[in-house]
Amino acid sequence: MKTMQDAFHHTLKDIYYAETAISKALPKMASAATGKELKAAFTDHLEETKEQIKILKAVFKSIDQKPEGEKCDAIEGLIKEGESIIEEASGKALQACLIGVAQAVEHYEIARYGTLREWAKELGHTEAHDLLTQILDMEKAANAKLTGIAVESVNA
Repeated sequence: MKTMQDAFHHTLKDIYYAETAISKALPKMASAATGKELKAAFTDHLEETKEQIKILKAVFKSIDQKPEGEKCDAIEGLIKEGESIIEEASGKALQACLIGVAQAVEHYEIARYGTLREWAKELGHTEAHDLLTQILDMEKAANAKLTGIAVESVNA
């Protein structure tokens, strides 16, 4: 990567890979969740993630690039952590840990989308900026929803 455009395209491929990997991990998280509200949050977020993948395809199109992913070690690590939690934890601890790892994923996505959005603005990619803002808002809302579930029921 030698230019901001290179960095933007590389990071866009990174988050595309991440969203695809997340879409495969969320059903496992939903299955492990015992609380109705948490299970629904994971199921709902799976649908949002599928929508985000569609939006990312539009971002790629807006910059005349084909949608493709590039392995994201960060998301691989977070997914592996989630799988370990499912194997090792139980009861309320499992529910709390599932929320914790899900929020770690959300925070990673918020950081990536915030960066991409600002880079798109600087690069003059107005359509990409608007689309990335849409996804960023969705990720922030998902994080807030998880916080609410944790505070109102799981952590009690």
